[in-house]
Amino acid sequence: MASYDAVLDFFTKADEPANAGKVAEATGIDKKEVNKIMTKLKKEEKIVSPKRCYWELKK
Repeated sequence: MASYDAVLDFFTKADEPANAGKVAEATGIDKKEVNKIMTKLKKEEKIVSPKRCYWELKK
């Protein structure tokens, strides 16, 4: 669950939309794991996509 919290924290602090690669680089978490967490966040409707392949926290 620490990885989930780290990714959610990244989106909370991000000032612009980010893709999975940028999240993985910033958090140090494997990109495949980041993709799984982002899929979960999408289903929970915590992040939204303002443009293709980029995500941000839902306002």
